[in-house]
Amino acid sequence: MESEGTSADEAIFAPGQRYIDRVDAGRTLGACLQQYKGRDVLVLGIPRGGVPVAAEVARALEADLDVIVSRKLGAPGQPELAIGAVTSNGGRFLNEKLIQAAGVTKDYLEKVTAAKMAEAHRREERFRGGRPPARISDRIVIVVDDGLATGATMRASVRSVRKAEPARLVVAVPVGSQEACAALRQEADEVVCVWQPELFWAVGLYYEDFEPTLDDEVASILQQYQKPTAVRAE
Repeated sequence: MESEGTSADEAIFAPGQRYIDRVDAGRTLGACLQQYKGRDVLVLGIPRGGVPVAAEVARALEADLDVIVSRKLGAPGQPELAIGAVTSNGGRFLNEKLIQAAGVTKDYLEKVTAAKMAEAHRREERFRGGRPPARISDRIVIVVDDGLATGATMRASVRSVRKAEPARLVVAVPVGSQEACAALRQEADEVVCVWQPELFWAVGLYYEDFEPTLDDEVASILQQYQKPTAVRAE
């Protein structure tokens, strides 16, 4: 029973059990990926919340950092109901059960896909500030988000990256549902999820500070990021 003045999430989690914020989550995740440190690695953050996490992972691995934008596809008349997701180059995941249940037509699907692809492209350009996209082919590519609930945006992102033929494709998140992680294992070469609760709640409940990450913050992180230089003994 909750005591007076105790929120629902405080009742679920003990003090110190959650991540402090996305930076804390990124450092924890980076420590779990040390086998890739110093190799030809590209870390891709999914905006917006995935980018602060990805930046910490990239620092820990002495890796390059870039973004991959995935936009949800909303159902007709219910834009908040995600029937799938798409990236700027056409990487797409569709929830066939929801599409059938919502009566989505092929014409609607083609139109919303085209619109969201264009939106994803515009956002990627804005975040990069004129910088060219990082090379993906023949590299170890680690795609990072701040959490996996349904995994729709991550699945679209992974399919997008796969088109560019990376040497190895890794999905990495601080927390995720067991169902989403299992589904991603069918798409990626490896899934690294630090925390897979048996009963998964909303991603934000696993963070003490889950304030929204703004577009300007994403652009600033990318602009200011500098790849660490490994110090080698003479």
